[in-house]
Amino acid sequence: MSKSDKISVNGKSYKWPSKPAIIICLDGSEPGPKGYIDTAIRMGLMPFMKSMISKSTYEVGKCAMPSFTNVNNMSIVTGTTPDIHGICGNFFFNPDEGKETLMNDDTFLRASTIFEAFENAGAKVAVITAKEKLRKLLGKNLKKAICFSSEKADIANLKDNRIENVLDLVKKPLPEVYSSDLSEFIFAAAVEILKKEKIDLMYLSTTDFIQHKAAPGDKMANDFYHMVDGYLSKLYDLGCEISFTADHGMKGKTNEDGSLNLIYMQDEVDKKFGKDACNVVCTITDPYVVHHGSFGSFVTIYVKDKNKINEVMAYIKTLKGVEMVIDKDESIKKLKQPKDRIGDIVVTSNEKFAIGKKESDHDLTKLKEPLRTHGGLGETDIPIFISKKIDDSYKSKGVLKNYDIFDLALNYG
Repeated sequence: MSKSDKISVNGKSYKWPSKPAIIICLDGSEPGPKGYIDTAIRMGLMPFMKSMISKSTYEVGKCAMPSFTNVNNMSIVTGTTPDIHGICGNFFFNPDEGKETLMNDDTFLRASTIFEAFENAGAKVAVITAKEKLRKLLGKNLKKAICFSSEKADIANLKDNRIENVLDLVKKPLPEVYSSDLSEFIFAAAVEILKKEKIDLMYLSTTDFIQHKAAPGDKMANDFYHMVDGYLSKLYDLGCEISFTADHGMKGKTNEDGSLNLIYMQDEVDKKFGKDACNVVCTITDPYVVHHGSFGSFVTIYVKDKNKINEVMAYIKTLKGVEMVIDKDESIKKLKQPKDRIGDIVVTSNEKFAIGKKESDHDLTKLKEPLRTHGGLGETDIPIFISKKIDDSYKSKGVLKNYDIFDLALNYG
């Protein structure tokens, strides 16, 4: 295939990059004047970003719902919504097995990635992510592309990852999962790979460990974004076109006195309708509970007696902290949810509250800092940055989405 040809995937076409294109998902990077990046720029901690603003494209857009990591990484890398790619949470009720299960296996992904399409066209592709759970999804059907996680960088090999001896290459030890080092390793590896190989398209996806622990302007957050800024500068100096977005924003759910704003949804519906009348699924649930304690701002509910769906919805709307209560049909229409992987009811909390299942199911002792989490409409704002001024025609899109980032980066001059 000629490099003048466009690459088509999932009903969209993408131009071949004229220089190495780096697309980054900065996990949990709440945007705007009070967000992480703008705050760090204002405090003098992101000099590269400050120097780039006037000659780049920098906007605030929206993510897909629910505002979770796997959902939005897969939206970004397929250019589609959950109803198309099928990933609607970290955790879901699997109708094929009749039980709740993690949605980490790549068999759950129903759409091809943009990487796969470019690889098939002959492009040299590299994908580096923080956690192995996401690497499996991002790497589906890739046969030649470099694809590994910093979490498992020590066992990356040519057969599974098309790269080996990563720790020697990066000259860093294997990072701890619960650390900013997990994200820094991604950037450090990207720099070293780009020094040694001609890469056409690279995707980097960080972890939101810092964003769950620290608000914009906190020292931990400032240190993180200062580190990111340094690597953005290095990537730019290597001749790359840099674009970044986020999978979701992040909001605090803790009051000034330290108390948490929580809704234990299973306890609430059990109390009102009886045990086993409803099954609440917290779709943020994953193995990394130190981040968020399995509290998010989005749950889906399966109602045993379908005749009571409206009654259950009416009751949930009366609960303090609830923002949106919609039925399955509305979630498919409004939130682009896959119809076979979503419950009878979808509930989101407002940006000051989080939702859990049962109080007995959550171990609050694992939360060492004030609770910060995501999943609802209040955490859908995300940054969109492209290290060049692109054609103003992009504004005809209206509200930009994070899953527009490949289109914006590759198709607009």
